[in-house]
Amino acid sequence: MFNFLKRYRELLIVAALLLWPLISFLTTGHRGREPNFIDRTFLFASTPVQSLLTWSIDGVGDAVSGYVALRGSHEEALECRNALSLSQAELNSLKEMEAENQRLKAMLAYSEESVDQEVVARVIGINPSPQFLSIRINRGEDDGVRVGMPVVTPDGAVGQVVRSVGTSADVMLLTDPNSHVGGLVQRTRVRATVKGEGDGRRLGVDLVRREDDARDGDVLVTAGSDGIFPRGVRLGVLRTPERPPVGMFMHAMLEPAVDFSRVEEVLVIPVTMGIPSAAMGKGTP
Repeated sequence: MFNFLKRYRELLIVAALLLWPLISFLTTGHRGREPNFIDRTFLFASTPVQSLLTWSIDGVGDAVSGYVALRGSHEEALECRNALSLSQAELNSLKEMEAENQRLKAMLAYSEESVDQEVVARVIGINPSPQFLSIRINRGEDDGVRVGMPVVTPDGAVGQVVRSVGTSADVMLLTDPNSHVGGLVQRTRVRATVKGEGDGRRLGVDLVRREDDARDGDVLVTAGSDGIFPRGVRLGVLRTPERPPVGMFMHAMLEPAVDFSRVEEVLVIPVTMGIPSAAMGKGTP
């Protein structure tokens, strides 16, 4: 018994302080007497304890309420973040559709100006090998695409079909080393041969005589005499022409009219305009 009282001494004292006012009220409260010295002492001693307990209970309640509110706010924030991500994805998709729509409109406008009916194709693959610079399109023999057909965009010439199967075809780019296309300086009608340099970015200009009128910034177009491209398709802009002190021909580079790294849709010109890919040079697959 003594051990029990010793172990729970503090708890018993607190219980006595809390219970004494209640017992006193129940026994004498109905008679309305004034509290005596002992009542006042117990009330004075128990008031801080009761205040502390009340503050603790209120604090725990507020903490629980705050946690619940914070958790709810966190879940709402996650929902808002997910909704924002979804909206951004939808906006990006709409922007992509708008860009594709603009490109297809340009294709359609170009196609309407042509006599023949071109085949619109999408680029589905790129060959990174420097030995054969090419792209793969999603149209092939089943769509009327044949080997030798020229491929263009509204910006200019792209290349020539060198392989065609059921639903796809490979197009050798103008920048491939095997590519050779007849060209004209648009301003002066000087003839030239445009060849691929193999780096995927530049074109070389050959067979322009030293005395011919060709300047930096001149536009070159297809001559239409090689049986590959129709006449007047834009090839690029002449850059840094040099006239060596000896030799018959000048040296120059051509900045392509088409950014081959960004081509997404192309037009394949009908077979009536095309010839076998051997016309582009030896070594094509």
